[in-house]
Amino acid sequence: MNPRIRIKALAATAAAAALFGTTGSVQANTTLTLSSWVPPAHYVVKDILVPWTEEVKKATQGRVSINLLPKAVGSPPQHFELARKGVADITWGNFTYEPERFKMMWFAELPMMGSNCEATSVALWRTYEKFLAGNDAFKGVKMLGVGMLGGGQFNHPTKLVDSLDALKGQKVRMGGPIQKRLLEELGAIPVAGPATKAYEMLQGGQIDASLHGLESVVNFRLDGVLKHHTIVPNGLYDATFFIVINEGKWNKIDKADQAAIMKVSGEMLSRKWGQEFDKQSVSAEAKMRKEGHSFGAPGKDVMNTIRKVRADMLQELNAEGPKFGVSNPNAVLDYYEQQYKLLAK
Repeated sequence: MNPRIRIKALAATAAAAALFGTTGSVQANTTLTLSSWVPPAHYVVKDILVPWTEEVKKATQGRVSINLLPKAVGSPPQHFELARKGVADITWGNFTYEPERFKMMWFAELPMMGSNCEATSVALWRTYEKFLAGNDAFKGVKMLGVGMLGGGQFNHPTKLVDSLDALKGQKVRMGGPIQKRLLEELGAIPVAGPATKAYEMLQGGQIDASLHGLESVVNFRLDGVLKHHTIVPNGLYDATFFIVINEGKWNKIDKADQAAIMKVSGEMLSRKWGQEFDKQSVSAEAKMRKEGHSFGAPGKDVMNTIRKVRADMLQELNAEGPKFGVSNPNAVLDYYEQQYKLLAK
């Protein structure tokens, strides 16, 4: 080869190496969209999701940016499917809104699963990774984080739920089949509706009371109406949440950036979720106590019924497990509860 030509070729190779990096591949900039169904001022957005998007940008040295869409691209129950289909790249939502699709998550929503939301959320992430990540229900998305509520409770405008008689014939808003089963066996009338519609339902007389975590009572501005809160130890029920990205979009992100994203996601994001819910619950209870709300415990007959529902549903889920892709639901529950105890110390 002519020496002059050879020098030019080497120079071109060096320039290419400088441009592409030593791996020989381009780490392209990526902008992702995120759809949220609560207002931008809600703490899930401003205190969990937005800080996380900033951490993603920092971790990837600006190569991956996440833009919060100005409004939701669908209703709350649609958000898992919106991510799977790529209508939005990233979404978050409540597994409870599609209960049959995500029946493998029911174990974590049963009564008395734990009141420490940081511990429940991290325990759920670890359980998901160990037992559930390969389930067919999650095809089409990459799970970025999970979270829980930290325990939902009875909230009523005029009275505490201190006996079965206090619930008999009462119309109560609820969000899923476990809550429905509990209310039916407690003698109440379950009325389905998302938490975002609870105020309208109360004002319109569609419901007499509503099930929420204490943080939701304040953050959905229900504390002016729901003034009596009956606290079941470790929660009357729980709710499970997801943060997911479209699988196709995820696969287009450079592997190094994928790893960087997961360093600030996964267990870390799930922990942040739980910490913020714990903070909000403590703040909400303090606010409502200061405003004169009443807090009490359920009567013995109510607690006995709750315990029976829990035991019956565990037995049923264990028998049905293979139908929703879990061969041994009891092992899943045992692992979750073991992790919760370790984390809640």
